[in-house]
Amino acid sequence: MILIVFSIALISCNEKVEKDMIDYPSAIDFQKEKSNILQTINDETAAAFSRKYIKWKEYWVHKPYVTKTYIDFSKNSFSETLGWKEVDKFVKTYIENHPEPDSIPNRLLDADIRLYGSGAWVSFEQRDPERGHKRETRLMEKEDGSWKIAGMHTTIYK
Repeated sequence: MILIVFSIALISCNEKVEKDMIDYPSAIDFQKEKSNILQTINDETAAAFSRKYIKWKEYWVHKPYVTKTYIDFSKNSFSETLGWKEVDKFVKTYIENHPEPDSIPNRLLDADIRLYGSGAWVSFEQRDPERGHKRETRLMEKEDGSWKIAGMHTTIYK
């Protein structure tokens, strides 16, 4: 009897895992999309940390719904920027006030990615040489065949 109950529980767990996994249509090459998304995130990070403002802008959606949020527990600080014009202004001002480049984190090689048509939800943890441990969530949109950032939430733990 115990063996039967255990077997049923094990089968139920396996079914739940399968239900939680997103079944991507065969027309989508998930690995290719993942690689392109990671490339965009890595290139945007490199441009921002290198203070290449014009290049940085290429990796973002330029729409009123764009958001950028930072929570830095080590400095007890929080910033939330809403809309492309404000995000652009915030980053441009930051780069002008901090022109010296930061050390670029190691390239992001993996992330938890969920594709939703021309959108994607991306979550990852990374070690930033200047700021320490951080967790990020990026909302991505595909524009003209390229993945771009539509939302960014960063939590820095140090």
